[in-house]
Amino acid sequence: MRYFERRKARIEIIPMIDVMLFLLVFFIILTMRMIPDAGVSMQLPNASQAQQLPHPKFVVNVLPDGTIKVKGKVLTPDGLTALFANDGAPDKTEVTIAADKTTAFQHFMTVINSAKKAGVTDIGIAAQPGAASQ
Repeated sequence: MRYFERRKARIEIIPMIDVMLFLLVFFIILTMRMIPDAGVSMQLPNASQAQQLPHPKFVVNVLPDGTIKVKGKVLTPDGLTALFANDGAPDKTEVTIAADKTTAFQHFMTVINSAKKAGVTDIGIAAQPGAASQ
């Protein structure tokens, strides 16, 4: 009567390990997407009406010598236009420009022109909250 013999139940842990590894990788990738771009350390201009905005998709750093940096990469104005244009929906892309106090206004306008050429309409300017200097 081997047919009706009861076998002891086994718990298979290999599928459980697979699921746990999948969840671990998923949360690591999700966490990496949540870490904001640190940008470049610079002295931002002061503004008395500065507001805290949600983190934008792109933070464009304009250095005093006119160098444009996005996510640690140095770009030309044409490269910046291509980056924004290839984003998928440039009209929904959020861009914040962070320029040092000593950066010439022309360098700042170069970044705005590149963004406008690509079709970006949501452009913010980074400023330090505080009293504006006269």
